[in-house]
Amino acid sequence: MLQSLTSNSCVRLIESHKSTWYFLFLVLGYILYLIFGAVVFSSVELPYEDLLRQELRTIKKQFLQENQCLSEERLEEFLEKALEASNYGVSILNNASANWNWDFTSSLFFASTVLSTTGYGHTAPLSDGGKAFCIVYSVIGIPFTLLFLTAVVQRIMIFSTRRPVMYVSTRWGLSKPLVAVVHATLLAILAASCFFLIPAAIFSSLEENWNFLESIYFCFISLSTIGLGDYVPGESFNQRFRQLYKVGITVYLLLGLVVMLVVLETFCELQQLKTLRKMFYLKKEKPQDRLAILEHDHLSFTSVSHQANSTSLKEDKTKDVPFVSVPVLASPGGDDPMIN
Repeated sequence: MLQSLTSNSCVRLIESHKSTWYFLFLVLGYILYLIFGAVVFSSVELPYEDLLRQELRTIKKQFLQENQCLSEERLEEFLEKALEASNYGVSILNNASANWNWDFTSSLFFASTVLSTTGYGHTAPLSDGGKAFCIVYSVIGIPFTLLFLTAVVQRIMIFSTRRPVMYVSTRWGLSKPLVAVVHATLLAILAASCFFLIPAAIFSSLEENWNFLESIYFCFISLSTIGLGDYVPGESFNQRFRQLYKVGITVYLLLGLVVMLVVLETFCELQQLKTLRKMFYLKKEKPQDRLAILEHDHLSFTSVSHQANSTSLKEDKTKDVPFVSVPVLASPGGDDPMIN
C-alpha cells in the first residue's frame, strides 16, 4: 500500500513538472553534444597539429644550420614581429605586399563583417583611434543591423512563406501544416542551391587555392556568422578586379544572411517545431485563467460584502427592538377568555 502511494506521488510530481524535466534533459543533451564535438575535433585535428609543429621545428633547425651567423634569439624576435603583423592582416611576403587591407572596398567589407557579427579576424584596427571607433561603431551598428534585418525578414516572410502557404492550403484544400513543411523544405533546397552550391563553384574558380569543399566551407562559415577567418576571398596575389570582387562579396554576405534568416524563420513557424519548443518552456498563465481568477475573487469579495451588509442590517434592526416584549391587550368585548 505504501509503495503504491509512493509511486503515485512520484508520477504526479513528474507530471506536474514535465517542462522542467524536459529542460534538464535538454541541458544535459547540449553538454554531451559539446563534449562529443570536442572529442571528435581533438582526435581529428591533434595529429595534424603535431605534424605541423614537427615540420616547423625541422625547417627552423635546418635554417639555423645553414645560417650560423644568425642566432636563434634574433630569429625568434623576427618571427614574433612577423606573426604579430600577420595577425593584423599585414604580411611581409612579396606576393601579399600589393594588397591593402584598409582601402575603401576592404574597409566596406570589414564594416559588413563587424555589423553582421561574422568577424573573420584576418583584419583588425591598428591604431587606438580605430579600436575606439570600432567599439562605438559596433555598439550602435549591431542593434541597428538587427533592427534592419528583422524588418526586412518580416516583409519577405509575408510574400515568400505566409501567403504562398495560405494560398495553396485554401486553393487545393490541403492541410496547412503539411503545406508548410513541404514549402520549408523546397525553400531550404532553393537557398542551399543559390547561396551555397553556385557561389561555391564560383569561388573555387576565382580562388586559385580553393577547391569545391573549401568553398562550401567558406560559404557555410560566413552565412552562419561563425567567421573563423581561415578562408577569406580576395586576398590572393594579383587578384583580378579585386575592388569589384570585394564589393560583390559584401553584397553576397548581406543577401545570404537575409535568406538564411528567412529560412530559419520559416522553419520556426512550423507547427511541429512550435510543439517541440513548448516542451521546454515554462507554462504561462492564460488571459482567460486570469480573468476567471479575477471574476472569482470579485464574486467572493461581493458575497462577503453582501454578508457583511446583511449582518449589519440585522444588527441595526435588533438594536431598535426592546429587550422586554409587552403583550398587546385585546380590546374589550373580544373573544379572549381572560378578559371576559
